[in-house]
Amino acid sequence: MIAAVPLAVHLFDAASVLHGFGPYVLGGIALLIFIESGVLFPFLPGDSLLVTAAIISSTLGIAPWQVAVVGSIAAVAGDQVGYWLGKRFGRRLFKDDARLLTTARLAEAEAFFTKWGGLSLVLGRFVPVVRTYVPLAAGTAQMHYRRFLAWNLVGAISWAVGLTVVGVLLGGIPFVAHNIDALMIIIVVVSVLPIVIGGIRRHRSHRRDGASAATTTAAPTDAEGRR
Repeated sequence: MIAAVPLAVHLFDAASVLHGFGPYVLGGIALLIFIESGVLFPFLPGDSLLVTAAIISSTLGIAPWQVAVVGSIAAVAGDQVGYWLGKRFGRRLFKDDARLLTTARLAEAEAFFTKWGGLSLVLGRFVPVVRTYVPLAAGTAQMHYRRFLAWNLVGAISWAVGLTVVGVLLGGIPFVAHNIDALMIIIVVVSVLPIVIGGIRRHRSHRRDGASAATTTAAPTDAEGRR
């Protein structure tokens, strides 16, 4: 059963997750991508899952084209859920002190959406965490559904097919095929890097804001002392 897979233990070990799904591997891929895309749980190995599935597809008993098709459908379906959640509930789902659904993450997604418009649904697909929240931001902004659907299809299909193709190409390189564990570490690091950079930027921004607030508070006191 899919539910029996120890995801909490091997969540970022894509090969272990895929093998753990056994004969339900395609359903497992669809489930994880759907959750990452639409159920507002961004910390799942979507990128590495597709690349790894394509590389080891023969040992999993599936074909790369099946990975691409299932990944595309799950990504499109997940984004639909995100869009309608945003359209129905908007910012009410988020809180400043929440663990996952923080207003800061929504604000980042909204800024990304405002900057790139419909194209954000394509560009954001290739950025972990951002791809989870951009459909929600589109729904919150009341983006016209037909326009959303068109960009959603382009983004989801290009992401799923593109990463599957990357996996197929990498799988044809003997060194990669024999060192897949090292490759997965690199893929995870590259995928998580934007999250780390974003966290560092937020931390620095908070420190600057705190310093500015302290300076503003101290200034009247200094002026009072000089009187």
